[in-house]
Amino acid sequence: MKKIIVLILLSVFAVSLVSCVTAPGSDNSKINIVTTIFPQYDWVRQIAGSSENIEITLLQDNGVDLHSYQPKASDIIKISSCDMFIFVGGESDGWVDDVLKTAKNDKMIKIDLLEILGDDAKEEEIKEGMEHEHEEDGDEDHDDPDHEHEAETDEHVWLSLKNAVRFCNAIKEGMVRIYPQNADKYESNCSSYVKKLEELDEKYAKAASSAKTKTLLFGDRFPFRYMTEDYGLDYFAAFTGCSAESEASFETVRFLAKKIDDLGLRSIIKLEGSDGRIAETIKTSTSSKDQEILTLNSLQSTTSVQIRDGVTYLGEMEKNLEVIKKALG
Repeated sequence: MKKIIVLILLSVFAVSLVSCVTAPGSDNSKINIVTTIFPQYDWVRQIAGSSENIEITLLQDNGVDLHSYQPKASDIIKISSCDMFIFVGGESDGWVDDVLKTAKNDKMIKIDLLEILGDDAKEEEIKEGMEHEHEEDGDEDHDDPDHEHEAETDEHVWLSLKNAVRFCNAIKEGMVRIYPQNADKYESNCSSYVKKLEELDEKYAKAASSAKTKTLLFGDRFPFRYMTEDYGLDYFAAFTGCSAESEASFETVRFLAKKIDDLGLRSIIKLEGSDGRIAETIKTSTSSKDQEILTLNSLQSTTSVQIRDGVTYLGEMEKNLEVIKKALG
């Protein structure tokens, strides 16, 4: 459905798209950078610093996350006339290819996060006890552990600080290509910011290595696979990171509650924006019924209001670290 809507918009606004294209990096114009999600937007802000000649657009600025976003005609026009377009590149960005084919902007620099990761991109994992969407084929045996599911790339690449370092360097290189006059500034700002990311990465690693337990349990979707693998942590969750499901079965709740009992876990994690109903149901199904419900921010639905209030990628990842330290004991 998302792809069909994009195709309709492209056909209606094709003339406007072509006429809006300007020469990237031309001297008397601002550099226009379009980002799909907040982490990308904030990385550009940090690298640009106080540069007044850069205009940054965040497409998903109203709380709609990556998986639900549908571009508007105005979004498509912004992309088509920008100097740099930064996107995740997974299945949720399936609409991007059609937009780029229509853009007629050969000078646009495209930053595809999954392409940057290459072979380091991970497949989404369906772990024991996890709910997942079934194919509409009554003959399939979905309880069979040998049943094969179509592999899907895990798109939540920004939740790894190690990945963030790679992405920031790629963005900086693109900005230098567009506006070499500011190369020294971009290099300096990026270097300082990357150092902060690496320092926080070290704090995460130290917290994981000294933790009493190495397992996190999510009564919610699980978008943190890149992060947990960075630090050798295990996890259990109700849903995969990209799941559209919102109701957990009795079997899933029972499985997760038993894991809490067996491992002696003292907390259950939910995501920002979640009502916590599944986490609460898991809690009441445990033996002690006294776990603390904690919230991690997956940075998928940051709004323009939150940005004006001072939210940053680094700040939210620092807050996430404190939550993880508490969850790991």
